[in-house]
Amino acid sequence: MPEDIYQESLKYHTMGGRPGKTEVVPTKPCLTQHDLSLAYSPGVAEPCRVIAANEDEIYHYTNKGNLVAVISNGTAVLGLGDIGAPASKPVMEGKAVLFKRFADIDVFDIEVSQKDPEKFIEAVHAISISFGGINLEDIASPHCFYIEEELKKRCDIPVFHDDQHGTAIIAAAAFLNAIEVTGRKIGETKCVFNGAGAAGQSVAKLFLKLGVKPENMVVCDKKGPILASTKNTMDIRKLAFASRRDNLNSLADALKGADVFVGCSVGNCVTADMVKSMADNPVVFAMANPTPEIDYLVAKAARPDVIMATGRSDYPNQVNNVLGFPFIFRGALDTFSRNITEEMKLAAVYSLAALAREPVPEVVSRAYGGEHFSFGREYLIPKPFDPRVLYWVSVAVAKAAMECGVARKKLDLDEYRERLRRKVDAGRNLVSVPLSSVTGAHLKIAIPSVDNDALKFAIKMAIRQQIAIPVLVGKRAELKEMMSDVPADTYEIVDPSEEKNLKQLTELVKRQRPFDNVSDEQAKKELADPYIHATILTEAGMCDGLLAASHRMYAEMVKPILVYASVREGVSRVAGMHLLALKDKQLFFADTTLIEDPSAEELAEVAARTARLITRLGVTPTVAFVSFTNFPRHGSPEVRKLDRAIKLMRRHAPEIEVFDGPVQADVALEPDRFRDVVNHKMPEHPANVLIFPNLAAANAAFRLTRVMSGGSAIGPVLLGLNRPCNVMPMGSTEDEIVNM
Repeated sequence: MPEDIYQESLKYHTMGGRPGKTEVVPTKPCLTQHDLSLAYSPGVAEPCRVIAANEDEIYHYTNKGNLVAVISNGTAVLGLGDIGAPASKPVMEGKAVLFKRFADIDVFDIEVSQKDPEKFIEAVHAISISFGGINLEDIASPHCFYIEEELKKRCDIPVFHDDQHGTAIIAAAAFLNAIEVTGRKIGETKCVFNGAGAAGQSVAKLFLKLGVKPENMVVCDKKGPILASTKNTMDIRKLAFASRRDNLNSLADALKGADVFVGCSVGNCVTADMVKSMADNPVVFAMANPTPEIDYLVAKAARPDVIMATGRSDYPNQVNNVLGFPFIFRGALDTFSRNITEEMKLAAVYSLAALAREPVPEVVSRAYGGEHFSFGREYLIPKPFDPRVLYWVSVAVAKAAMECGVARKKLDLDEYRERLRRKVDAGRNLVSVPLSSVTGAHLKIAIPSVDNDALKFAIKMAIRQQIAIPVLVGKRAELKEMMSDVPADTYEIVDPSEEKNLKQLTELVKRQRPFDNVSDEQAKKELADPYIHATILTEAGMCDGLLAASHRMYAEMVKPILVYASVREGVSRVAGMHLLALKDKQLFFADTTLIEDPSAEELAEVAARTARLITRLGVTPTVAFVSFTNFPRHGSPEVRKLDRAIKLMRRHAPEIEVFDGPVQADVALEPDRFRDVVNHKMPEHPANVLIFPNLAAANAAFRLTRVMSGGSAIGPVLLGLNRPCNVMPMGSTEDEIVNM
C-alpha cells in the first residue's frame, strides 16, 4: 500500500473545508412557517400520540425503519488496535458512507468511551429504541462475543457484529465457489484456520454449517494449533474448535496436505514452503489487512495452481465486508426483523455465491477500469460495485427472515426485488408499467448486429426476465455460438442470406421507396444489411419492434428506420425524446435527436406525442416550451415560434396541461418559487416535459442535466412510428438497453 494514500486520505477527510464524511439531510420540506408547524410544534404532537398508543407505529411515522447505529468503543480498530473511541470515529463514519452508498440506509455513528462490557451493553441497549438495527464494529475479542450475545437477548432489533459475521459470510461464499472450481466435495475438504479471534471463530463456525466436518478442521491461534489435549488452559470459546490431531505442533504441520487455508490473523505468517506443502489446487484466503498472511505474488510463485483471496483490492477475489452488511441490513430492515439469524446469514452466503456464477454486466467492468470478469479462479465472489448485489442478497435475506419467523412485516418478494432494482436503476421506475404488461407476452424484438458485450448481456437478461423474444439478425453461425449457453427456444435467428420470405420483404422494400424505382436486385442487396433487414421484418409485422445498439454511429443505425419504417397517420416527421430518471422526479426532453430546426407545427406535434407517450408510462404530463424569457408579449422569431406552438398544442391537445407561454427552465421546473415574481398564471405542477426551440438546445440541455444530476437515461425514443423502432447510442449500458 503506497504511503501517500494516507496523506491523500487526510486531505479527503477535510475536502471542501468541511471536516468528516457525513451530514444529516431532511426528507421533508421545511421552507415555510406551515412546514415548521408540521415538522415540529405543534403538529408533531400527533405522531407522538399515535406512537404512544401503539409503539409499532414508530416504523410508520419516523425513520427508525431505515436507520442503523454503527457503534464502537475503539478497542480493536482495523490494524491499529485499541486506539480509543474518539480515534475510531473516522472508521465509523466510513461505515456510514458505505451503508448509504450501497443500500440507501441512513446511519448514525456512535462512539462509546466505555471498555467495561456491562456498561457498554447498558448504554447501547438504552438507545436501541431509536434504531432499526445495530452494527457493532471494532470491539476487541473476547468481549465482542459477550456484548453481541447480550444485546441480541435484550434488543428486539437486529444486532450484528460485522467483524465476526461480515467476514465470515463473504469468505464462506468465496469458499463455496472455490470448492466448485476445484471439484472438491465439501465434506471431504481439509481446512486450516489461522486466527481464533472474532472473525476467525465466526468463519470457522460458518464453514461447519456449510458442511465442513470437524475432523477435517484445524484452528490455530498465536500459540499454534488448538488441540483437545490442551483444553484445560484454553479459552472456553475455542474449545469447540479443538482438534484431536495431537501430533500437530505448528501452523506448518497443519498445512501439510490441507486443501484450504483461511487467515484472519497477522501478515506474513505463512511461507512459500507452507503453501507448497498443501494439496493440489490449494485454496488460500489470506485476509489479514493491510498485509496478508502471505503475499499474493509469493503464493502464486510458490504454487501456480493456487486459488487466492485476500482483503486487498489490488488482487483478485477481495473478501470485502461491503458485499455483506449493507444488503443484510437492507433485507432485515425492510422486514422489520427482530434479529439477524443464522438462516439469514446463510441466505446471504448462498446468494453471493450464486451471483458470482452469473454473467457479469458491462457496467461492472466500467467501474473497474474496463477489466472483464467471469466465474473462475480469479472471480469467486461479486464485486462491490455490481449493482445486482442489492437485489440478490437483500431479497434472499428478507425471504429467510420471513421463513424463520423473525420478520414483523411480510413482503411480496417479486415486488420487493423490483423495488430494489429501481434503487440502483432509476430508469426502471419509468418502464415498470410497460415492463409488467409485456412480461411473458412473447413479443418479438428484432435486434441487428450484436457486436458488443453490453448488448449481448442485455439480450440474455431480457430472455431471463421474459421481457421479449429476441430475433437476432445477422450471421447464423456467429449468433448461435454467442447464444450457446441459452435455450434455443427462447430466441430466434434470422440470417439475411437464408431469408425464407425474401420475395415478400423485397416487395416491401420497393413499396417503402415508391419514388426511387428500386429493382428486385437492388432490394435484395439492401436486405443483406442487418439494419435494413430488421427494419423490414418489423414493418412486415414479423417482429413487434426493433432495437439497435451496436458500435455503429447513431446516424448510420437510424437511417434505415427513417427510410423504411412507416409513420402513424398525421405524423409529419419522426422525432426523438429522451427520458431522464432522477432521484425524486422524471424529466422528458424533446426533440433531442432528429429535427434540427423544427417549425411551430412540428414542435406542437412533438410535445403532444411526448405527453401522450409518458401518460402510457403512468406519468401525468405537464409541458413547458423552454426559452430565455418568461411569457413575453413580443419577441424574436424563435420566441414567436414557441408561442405559436403553444397555441397549436392547446387547440389540438387541450387535455394536456401546458405552460401558457415560453418560460425559462428554472420557472418551468420550480413554478412555486416564482409565482409571486412572474405575473402570470402557471400550472399547479412543475413541468416534466421540456420542449426546446431547436435540436441544439434540447440535446445540450438533456446531456448537461444528465451529467450534473447523475440520473438514469432512457432513449432516444423515436416518436411517430407505426411500430416501435429505436436506436441506442454507443456506450449504452445493459440496464439502459433492457429498459428501452
